[in-house]
Amino acid sequence: MSAHISPDRLERQLPDAKPAYSQGEAIAEANRCLYCHGAPCVQACPTGIDIPGFIRKIATDNVRGSAKVILSANLLGYSCARVCPVEVLCVGACVYNDWHRYPPISIGRLQRYAVESVFADGGGDTLFEPAPSTGKQVACVGAGPASLATAGYLALEGVKVTLFERRQVAGGLNATGVAPYKMHVEGALMEVEFIRSLGVTIRDGVEVGRHVTAPDLLREFDAVFLGVGLGADSKLGITGEDGAGVIGATEWIERMKLEPGFGIAGVTRALVIGGGNTAIDVARELAKLGVPNVTLVYRRTAAEMPGYAHEMEHARTEGVTMLERAVPQEIVRDANGKLTGLKLEDGRALEADLVVLGIGQARLRQVAEGFTGVKLDDKGRIVADPLTGRTGNSKVWAGGDAISGGQEVVNAAQEGKRAARAICAAIGVPVRPDSPMHAGHR
Repeated sequence: MSAHISPDRLERQLPDAKPAYSQGEAIAEANRCLYCHGAPCVQACPTGIDIPGFIRKIATDNVRGSAKVILSANLLGYSCARVCPVEVLCVGACVYNDWHRYPPISIGRLQRYAVESVFADGGGDTLFEPAPSTGKQVACVGAGPASLATAGYLALEGVKVTLFERRQVAGGLNATGVAPYKMHVEGALMEVEFIRSLGVTIRDGVEVGRHVTAPDLLREFDAVFLGVGLGADSKLGITGEDGAGVIGATEWIERMKLEPGFGIAGVTRALVIGGGNTAIDVARELAKLGVPNVTLVYRRTAAEMPGYAHEMEHARTEGVTMLERAVPQEIVRDANGKLTGLKLEDGRALEADLVVLGIGQARLRQVAEGFTGVKLDDKGRIVADPLTGRTGNSKVWAGGDAISGGQEVVNAAQEGKRAARAICAAIGVPVRPDSPMHAGHR
């Protein structure tokens, strides 16, 4: 599992913000649940996990049964427990919120406890009984959340699935882009190994369009799923942007999580440009790593930020300051090209020895355009049926950030489950009545 990662990684300096429950803590928290009928937390979960059901099993110390309930509805239930913004999903919908007397149930931490306990005991690969081989084959392009979910559900129905991942590490943003205080790389890879244990083949270091072509996949497989995610960090297009000291947010996070020896020695003033969740994550990471002055630079007001309010509140308590109505005009460098600061359109000047750009990501148009019939919208997103993920090519489905432009892991997991159902129907694979892909929301 750890063949491609080094212990000498900067992310290891950032501890878990929500540590795993002990058995006693989990049972105590589970017993606070009211096991609501028609539970609003279930409706708030994009995958429709039976939350009261899995919590009740924890309360009776049936951890394996609990994990099976979770993973039936969401094969990525482990990472979702750790990285989902539960504050605006299941936990935000808990009935305790309306009473203003007790904290809501810690659904994410309970979900993590159940799944992590089973994975740690090596029991994940025996939770589900796969169907006999159907002889059908499906290719998934990319090994991020959407592809992993699609592949896992298909494999359980007897389909031979191969994932093609251009990086040496599978897992997508779970491995390369999640804030370490939510989950380290090891957690993402543990989930990847669970999906692999279901019978999925992962070919890492293989790039579609370079090592294998779209026509190859269409010829050799019965169906193809595109879970290619997003591309490189977007740029501002201003003077001084290219050069040392300026880096994209997702690139910075990936290097911090995976690159041996990567560090921030000498950084005392960091500016993070953007107002989304990735920008906030980077600002929090820098502050937690000890950078004395971290400022989030946003072109509008705090009320207009697309990032979650609870994440920004955490950032403030950790020492991050925010500069509103701040539109970058120029990256300032000295005569030797060394970064010294940022000039704003209104004339204000900010000192900096690190600038991180968290203003979005480009689309991976080239991969999608290699498949005849697959169309992109004016924002570069793959056009697909929202209920099935099917594209303009009858053999190609898509899901995850490639069609949404950037949502949560849990949304990608649900899109993968829906696509798996649709692919089975299209290629003539009968889905068992008790199949996990029937669990949760349709």
